[in-house]
Amino acid sequence: MRFDVVSIFPEYLAPLELSLIGKARTDGLLELAVHDLRAYTTDRHRTVDDTPYGGGAGMVMKPEPWAQALTEIAAATPAGPGGRRPTLIVPSPAGEVFTQKLAYELAEEEHLVFAAGRYEGIDERVLDWAAEQYTVRPISLGDYVLNGGEVAVLAMVEAIARLVPGVVGNPESLIEESHADGLLEYPVYTKPSTWRDRAVPEVLLSGNHGKIAKFRKEHQLRRTAARRPDLLERLDVANFSKTDRNVLWDLGYAVVDGRAVLRGDDRAEND
Repeated sequence: MRFDVVSIFPEYLAPLELSLIGKARTDGLLELAVHDLRAYTTDRHRTVDDTPYGGGAGMVMKPEPWAQALTEIAAATPAGPGGRRPTLIVPSPAGEVFTQKLAYELAEEEHLVFAAGRYEGIDERVLDWAAEQYTVRPISLGDYVLNGGEVAVLAMVEAIARLVPGVVGNPESLIEESHADGLLEYPVYTKPSTWRDRAVPEVLLSGNHGKIAKFRKEHQLRRTAARRPDLLERLDVANFSKTDRNVLWDLGYAVVDGRAVLRGDDRAEND
């Protein structure tokens, strides 16, 4: 899998040389190239921004340096299977929200290119023009604003790259983690079994795998209900076991048409 990142601060992407992502690059599982947008300017000041048409605060990134960079990247890399275009990801608070599901989807691509914008953003015409060579996807990390796209690129590359086969040493760890099944991960513990008068739950020391699985699923449900009820309410629970449905009931939810619905909601009935 190949990643290209375009930024005016290429050194910001240095952490991608570390840890599992860095090792995957060394092992040839991932290709990653970082491009300095200023290298595609033509004036002696290497200008990448200008004032916005229509007035307003801040500066807007000029279109031509982006066009030059993106054209070069597209020309230097062969088309994917079936002539599939590379995907251009533009970090933006105006984009679709990045989720684990989207990370899995993007991990299936052969070539991802990230346009790390700054200031008030990239001239909108760049996105329209780039659609001739790329599948363009503005993507947001969440409902907040950053100084630039580099932090978002770091987060997205790590979330996507770790799903590429071989990057994470134990693939089982990708199954038992937050969001893998739509729920938050259960609480985890390690040695010693008692620490500062706090003991590990006894069931985890029992060796009874059935009871441990039941404990973990219950605490996934409880943690998700407490911290991210929006995830729980979007989850398909039609095939939940009677035990899991009882946990939902204890948490104040009924199962209606395969969904967890808070009791008191007009749709809620105990089935």
